[in-house]
Amino acid sequence: MPDSQPRRPDDNAPDSADAATTADNPALVLGGARLVDGRAVDVRLSGSRIEAVGTAGSLTARGPRIDLRGYLLLPAPVEPHAHSDTALTADSAGPDSPGPASHRAEDIQRRATEAALLQLGHGATALRTHVRVGDVQGLAPLEAVLQTRRALRGLADVMPVAVPRLLTGIAGADSLAMLRDAVKMGAAVVGGCPDLDPDPTGYTEAVLEIAAEHGCPVDLHTDGDDPARLARLAAMAAGLRPGVTLGPCGGLAHLPLDAAARAADQLAAAGITVVCLPQGGCAGAECRTTAPVRLLRSAGVRVAAGSGALRDTANPVGRGDPLEAAYLLASQAGLRAEQAYVLVSTAARAALGLPDVRVEAGFPAELLAVRGERLSAVLSLAYSRIVIHGGRVVARTSAVREYCDSDGDAPTGLGGLPRQGRPDSGAGPRN
Repeated sequence: MPDSQPRRPDDNAPDSADAATTADNPALVLGGARLVDGRAVDVRLSGSRIEAVGTAGSLTARGPRIDLRGYLLLPAPVEPHAHSDTALTADSAGPDSPGPASHRAEDIQRRATEAALLQLGHGATALRTHVRVGDVQGLAPLEAVLQTRRALRGLADVMPVAVPRLLTGIAGADSLAMLRDAVKMGAAVVGGCPDLDPDPTGYTEAVLEIAAEHGCPVDLHTDGDDPARLARLAAMAAGLRPGVTLGPCGGLAHLPLDAAARAADQLAAAGITVVCLPQGGCAGAECRTTAPVRLLRSAGVRVAAGSGALRDTANPVGRGDPLEAAYLLASQAGLRAEQAYVLVSTAARAALGLPDVRVEAGFPAELLAVRGERLSAVLSLAYSRIVIHGGRVVARTSAVREYCDSDGDAPTGLGGLPRQGRPDSGAGPRN
């Protein structure tokens, strides 16, 4: 089981995360890490960038050094589709719950912060979170998530998406004004759910207009089960800069193959990114289908993968783990492990407008070290992780597995259990 308690990034005090967090400290060296191509390397970080990459043992440590033998070093994943304002509310919906989840701003902020830290612990150093605006709560949920963004500055990048329910007709007039206010408050992206509006086309037009006014990206919820509506949306959004993202588009999987293929071609021609949710949709158990990733990719659609619901009523067991999303794409969607990981890292970063990350000199020091020697093994058993954001270690999860002696003579408790570990890993028993 992962250890949720705060830990130093290495058992030796000189290699601790604390030693690498102040601006006055010299460069941090990650020693002996393995890359996806099989090389064992040293990586030196300076500020928020990768300063140098060399063969294992070749880079001197002008400051702290973390031993990453036995770890695979990867570009850090990001979360392109979260719901921080409703995260961690599933326990308030059951028959034994004390009552509905609180919608007070301070409670939303507390849940949003806890959810973001959980996802950071999994490796996501940035997340785009959809936040409902309008209705009874007005802009309070957005303000709470903006407070979370401020509180986590330096640990993770939080990018709120303002999501109004209605935007057309008399009922939508107030939400339209509120959406403009949300952008002025600091919402990074203009979003929405056109499927829920009586006039989906008018809703989409309103979102695109406000996004164009403010130069914001667009991220829309749609199931994608109506080919005509999807075609109109693609035509309206074509060429919009900085870009349009749709998700989760699970309904595309239910369309006849020729209709889904035409829709994929239209999305590709419009330059739209599709964020699929392999762990399940964010609208309840009836929407668990994942978008047809291989069909979309073959048509040239930019595809990324996210987590969606994190232990709310839509998915009470949602983990918010990008590596689980990649695992599901590899195990169920037929993608190779390398392709699956790209969808939660490189492709997801592009969907969020973030710079590319490679384990090469000059690139951002946004990295994830996971115990394991190959990516397929990492996606299978990704327990121990070290997360690096802005050139410093911001989270660590350690796991230890122990076994009882087969003859049954081991003493009571864990003290006599042999620990699992690779004798040549140099990192002890962690799995």
